[in-house]
Amino acid sequence: MNRILLLCLFVIFSACKNEKQAEKENRVQPEVEYTSVVIEPILENDSLSIRAIEIIGNNLAFAANNATFGMYNFKNKNWRTNTQKYDSLVPEFRAVASTDNDFFMLSVGSPALLYKTGDSGAMELVYKEEHEKAFYDAMAFWNNEEGIAMGDPTDNCISIIITRDGGKTWEKLNCDVLPEVIEGEAAFAASNSNITIEGDNTWILTGGMKSRIYFSPDKGNTWEVYNTPLIDGEATTGGYSMDFYDGNIGIIIGGDYTKPDGNTGNKAITKDGGKTWDLIAEGQEPGYKSSVRFVPNSGGEKIIATGFSGISYSKDSGKTWEEISKEGFYTLRFKNDSVAYAAGKGRIAKLTFTR
Repeated sequence: MNRILLLCLFVIFSACKNEKQAEKENRVQPEVEYTSVVIEPILENDSLSIRAIEIIGNNLAFAANNATFGMYNFKNKNWRTNTQKYDSLVPEFRAVASTDNDFFMLSVGSPALLYKTGDSGAMELVYKEEHEKAFYDAMAFWNNEEGIAMGDPTDNCISIIITRDGGKTWEKLNCDVLPEVIEGEAAFAASNSNITIEGDNTWILTGGMKSRIYFSPDKGNTWEVYNTPLIDGEATTGGYSMDFYDGNIGIIIGGDYTKPDGNTGNKAITKDGGKTWDLIAEGQEPGYKSSVRFVPNSGGEKIIATGFSGISYSKDSGKTWEEISKEGFYTLRFKNDSVAYAAGKGRIAKLTFTR
């Protein structure tokens, strides 16, 4: 393990805030109108499939397949990358998160492996779950001490693990405190965006045979579940990505990745905190997308959605959309209201949206 890289990671995380915290500090609503996007690759590696990125202060962190993870510094434009194997296993990481002090990455499949930056100069394994059905999809933190990750069911409820001590230890919730899962309901590890946090509020998006929203108003202590109108009924259908602009306005998107042109029942908006959802742009583009984000400081009106088929933009809360690039990415995170970073098959890129 590269001790210098881990020490640098620790110093970086101890001095910065995550993306959501930065957005909340200044929620003005200037006019933002995009007409095109300039795409500048900053990392190219054909062996990587990158579905999890996070902007942390002046840095971009990622974790991917082939046990690979790393960090890019916006100022000096340098990359530091490394690998984290488990014995002879080569994990595929599809979820990342951070606190002000640590970086976390979580693998899919069994055994589920959750690592954090450690004081010893190496990544530390802080959670391991060996179950044939173990498959974790997303991870996020409420604050520096409390965080959550979610995954597919191993019993009769979705899998949720929670930390209350800064990520040092994690505990899986018992099914008796969660709504019962519907047969075939699971989630997609497509873009690390199945979880959204606003204050103490937490939303989780599922898909597959049934696409629903799990909601907790108290950082994971109690839960209720709401239906969505998204297409479901097949293992590949339902919600793939979710974002909330505030405690009321949210969007979900997905569809069926095996039918990427399908544009009905694949996108919906809520204005009441996820209790009810209305389909938007029915029969109109875009079709299947794996990642959706509100443009910061846009009043919940401006939205970017991306998938392997391209990038689409809405300026009216999803009523209408315009394709602004055919270049595909799996996941996207905003740095500010005109710059984002996106990752996908074999690359990470800087996206500059122009008016």
